[in-house]
Amino acid sequence: MKSLLRRIGADTRYLFVGFPLAVVVFALVVTGFAAGAGTVAVWVGAPILAATLTLARSVADLQRTILAGVLGHPVARPRYRRAPESAGWFRRMVNPLTSGQSWLDLLHAIVNFPIAVVTFCFTVTWWAGTIVGLTFPLYGWLTASMPDNYGPAYLLGFGDSTVIDVLITTGVGLLFAITLPVVIRGGALIQAGLSRAMLTGVAELHERIDDLAEGRAAAVSAEANALRKLERDIHDGPQQRLVSLAMDLSRAQRQLKRDPQAVEQMLSQAITSTRETLDELRALSRGIAPPILTDRGLAPALAALASRCTVPVELDVQVEGRFAAAVENTVYFVVAESLTNIAKHSHASVCTVTLAKTGGVLMLTIGDDGVGGAHVAKGHGLSGLADRLRAADGELSVDSPVGGPTVIVAEVPCG
Repeated sequence: MKSLLRRIGADTRYLFVGFPLAVVVFALVVTGFAAGAGTVAVWVGAPILAATLTLARSVADLQRTILAGVLGHPVARPRYRRAPESAGWFRRMVNPLTSGQSWLDLLHAIVNFPIAVVTFCFTVTWWAGTIVGLTFPLYGWLTASMPDNYGPAYLLGFGDSTVIDVLITTGVGLLFAITLPVVIRGGALIQAGLSRAMLTGVAELHERIDDLAEGRAAAVSAEANALRKLERDIHDGPQQRLVSLAMDLSRAQRQLKRDPQAVEQMLSQAITSTRETLDELRALSRGIAPPILTDRGLAPALAALASRCTVPVELDVQVEGRFAAAVENTVYFVVAESLTNIAKHSHASVCTVTLAKTGGVLMLTIGDDGVGGAHVAKGHGLSGLADRLRAADGELSVDSPVGGPTVIVAEVPCG
């Protein structure tokens, strides 16, 4: 019974709040759209339309929050197209015009208005019928002694019998009360279903295609950058050492009979060079897919990364189990590159790495108390991380004011 009463209360609150909100928003967006569309030819309309779409988006965010109480679960917020990094102020201002979901938010504000009016009228009618019908015995008792008291029974041909008035009206009230949960719930689900269908990205096909194209391009770019970096590192490190090692062994072979003592020293240097080359190759392989990640998962692999970092690392892994190989590789790559950048450039005394799961997303947070100044502009190390995350349908945000501290947040969908 308590759950039923809570459900009726939540649905009634949703319908009562939704009506005035729908009226106000409908008036604003229709006025804004009419004014913007009428003046778009002289460029004045574009900012008006952009402001109207921004208002519709804000109301849509509010609606998504309210919907959680009606549907019983959170409603996902669709992705809105962002302005390019190099866009000017005007392009950023009119950016809502390029997002299909923004126009769908505007359409929802218009379509939702008549639905909200109808559901509000039904809600008021059923609540009024229930309250008036069930409280009519008290009303009838108070008015029984009044002269010329013509109630429902009189109109139905039963004379002025107050008892019959009470029975009829109470019966109607009971009928309203019995059907109240169904009517209120039905109205709430109709209105909420429409809102959910229009506000959670049903018409995002074109933008999703664009996202996939951007993700594919980012994956190609990230892979090309990784291959170039690996090629450069191998050429500058292990390859040079191997060439030198081959020359030393050839020289030792020529001097084997003439100067065995010198050959022994050359072989000792060759062994040292071989070990250093192996260490460099191991270091390079960490950025690809280390065996510990493949065999044991993220927690041990990140612990190994933290132990090798020259800056003290406070590691907090709040996830268990395994994830898709692409997800684990992406998280590992982001942590490895970030710790490398911290060790080289941040002058930090400590850094923190936190990995947690929120819904279907892995949240990776990396912070340090260094000098700051990190950003994701092209030509900087973090741009490669951004490309790698976009390839995995993830996002990267960096907060690194000059003087520090730096906080890097990576979101990686994990299914």
